[in-house]
Amino acid sequence: MPPTAALLVIDMQNTTVAMAHRAAETVAAIAGLSERARAAGVPVVTVRQRDEDMVHGTEGWQVVPELAPREGEPVVDKTTPDSFLGTGLDETLRALGVTEVIVTGFATEVCVDTTARQALSRGYDLVVVADGHTTSVRTEEDVDLVPADRSIAQANAVYRVIGWPGRRIRVRAAADVDFAAPEGAPGVRPA
Repeated sequence: MPPTAALLVIDMQNTTVAMAHRAAETVAAIAGLSERARAAGVPVVTVRQRDEDMVHGTEGWQVVPELAPREGEPVVDKTTPDSFLGTGLDETLRALGVTEVIVTGFATEVCVDTTARQALSRGYDLVVVADGHTTSVRTEEDVDLVPADRSIAQANAVYRVIGWPGRRIRVRAAADVDFAAPEGAPGVRPA
């Protein structure tokens, strides 16, 4: 049975995008992907972080305008890096008949990775959008962190080789995600 996909847009809020590496390029990739998903009838699910730095209703908490959810689209608020923990994300996806999540957002090594792995553990197939996730710009104080480009590349490399019994995992550029694919790997052009 072919997978039924949903696009997850994780934590692309004003506060996080302001500190994001390659912010404009990542927002553009996700915006294009979101438009194509909507045109194909694929659900776009927006996930928003809420914490002491991103208070509900404030400007920083708002999703950037280019990626703002459309009326009637699912929105999930979370308080941890795991978009599933203590939220209605799993129930929302199951109600939509989703069997595959296409993951985008911020931050690569925290919320994106945690959500991707939790999706696999909950039985979803996974597509990581290689140019659709990003991390923070590194500063002089971030000497212990891997440089941003390497962090993104490493995450993509890990998901190209990671095994998860019973799950299909793929890494694709935004341009290679095809929501109208009639066979093979619906939602993704064959590699």
